[in-house]
Amino acid sequence: MRRFPRSLLGIALALPLLAGCGLKPLYAGGSSSPVAATLAQVEIAPIEGKAGWLVANALRDRLGKPQGAGARYRLEIKLDDQITGLAIRRDDSVARERRTLRARYQLVEVGQAGVVLDATAGSDAGIDVVGSEYATIAAENTALERLSETIADQILTRVALYVGRAPAAQ
Repeated sequence: MRRFPRSLLGIALALPLLAGCGLKPLYAGGSSSPVAATLAQVEIAPIEGKAGWLVANALRDRLGKPQGAGARYRLEIKLDDQITGLAIRRDDSVARERRTLRARYQLVEVGQAGVVLDATAGSDAGIDVVGSEYATIAAENTALERLSETIADQILTRVALYVGRAPAAQ
């Protein structure tokens, strides 16, 4: 007869305790969940620049439903996009850059005209500067696209957490 290892026995005994911890899935119910239904009522205010266009599109893709006239919330976002040279070669040219994208966003309840969530999100990426100017520009654009996706994920996660805790989502 095989013996049950003590560590597995401890885990097996602790599993029933997890059921009482109060955790619940944010999107329980899938696309018909209260959180998903509320997120579909979020409109995105226009955001300036190429980075703004990329972030807005990424957010619209994640929200799923096209923006409608009956929006309950409006998401206002201001972006700060910077490229900084990090490493310098002997000939005083830049060898590496850091692209930083920061967002300050506010979730405004449309009917109340009040800010219900005010937060920031940010990410950065390293870029190698090579001999080809075209390759460097392509790398900067690719970094901006990835950073926009990351920022959109951070914003949507924070908004979903707010909506999941709000009394109207229950």
